[in-house]
Amino acid sequence: MIKVRQLAHVCIFAHDLEATRSFYRDVLGMDTRFNFLRDGRIFGFYLNCRGRSHVEVFEKTEASDGDRNQINHFCLEVEDIEAAIAHIRSKCVEVTPKKLACDDTFQAWITDPNGVRIELFESTAKSAQFTGGDRVVDW
Repeated sequence: MIKVRQLAHVCIFAHDLEATRSFYRDVLGMDTRFNFLRDGRIFGFYLNCRGRSHVEVFEKTEASDGDRNQINHFCLEVEDIEAAIAHIRSKCVEVTPKKLACDDTFQAWITDPNGVRIELFESTAKSAQFTGGDRVVDW
């Protein structure tokens, strides 16, 4: 039987690689771990989320919100969601207000330059991810 340790990476497509790299570096503080090269030029890169988790990005100028290859969203756990929101706003990026979700985690949402939705997540002592138990959604 396979035992999953953690999310290794999420792959997204980028309309503009450098705008995408800048967003993840400057807004979310994620450094480039390495680049993917093809024909002597960068066509993708791996972003470090600390530990062994990464976001993999490849150039796909024709990617669109309706593209079947685009992900719905991915979630980044943050240490202090209020500080994260303040930092993101300081970069002139729209972010939703913090809310307590039905799983007893705080969340806020942003969108990257390619339309990929990103959930920011801060756990609490009551978070279902740690305590278990079914939760009723309100959306």
